[in-house]
Amino acid sequence: MTLSLRMQSIIFFPLLLVMPELAQAHTGIGEFSGLAHGMLHPFLGLDHLVAMMAVGLWATQLGGRALWLAPSVFVLVMALGGMFGVAVNPPHLIEGGILASLLVLGVLIAASIRLPLYASLALVALFALFHGYAHGAELPHSVSAMNYVLGFMLSTAILHLSGILMATWLVKNGAAYWLRLAGLSIAVFGGALCIAN
Repeated sequence: MTLSLRMQSIIFFPLLLVMPELAQAHTGIGEFSGLAHGMLHPFLGLDHLVAMMAVGLWATQLGGRALWLAPSVFVLVMALGGMFGVAVNPPHLIEGGILASLLVLGVLIAASIRLPLYASLALVALFALFHGYAHGAELPHSVSAMNYVLGFMLSTAILHLSGILMATWLVKNGAAYWLRLAGLSIAVFGGALCIAN
């Protein structure tokens, strides 16, 4: 499956924004530094990247108001979790919550399970809290916490949108089975990480 130029642009746009910052010899220079670090962070961990895309895929399957509510709730609760992560030492359960998000979201997508709206939002919010906490706990000391949080919120929103566009394209082109296969792959990936840890 080849991605359209529009989809490629949406997926790689955050990287283009942070490239000038990455080219600098010294980190932590200027106001953009926190934003750049935050934007880049979701792309540096495959578990985060896959989970963010999975939220977009599942939101598309849910349809209706969940299409925009699930990603919005994820981004907002993740920001709250990020602020907790900046302020408090992360508990040991955080990594387990992140891995569970991959496993559960993967199963939901693979089985095309549509939970009631509020249950879906509660589940997404719980997973967002884990991911946000992990992002916040990894804040570089040399950057602004607020800019960093804004950065990973923006990248997460773009990854959600990428998942939505990908799922929409698959469904429109009669390839919804690829969406379910993607869910199965996400679940297997999450399960493998659970076993490895």
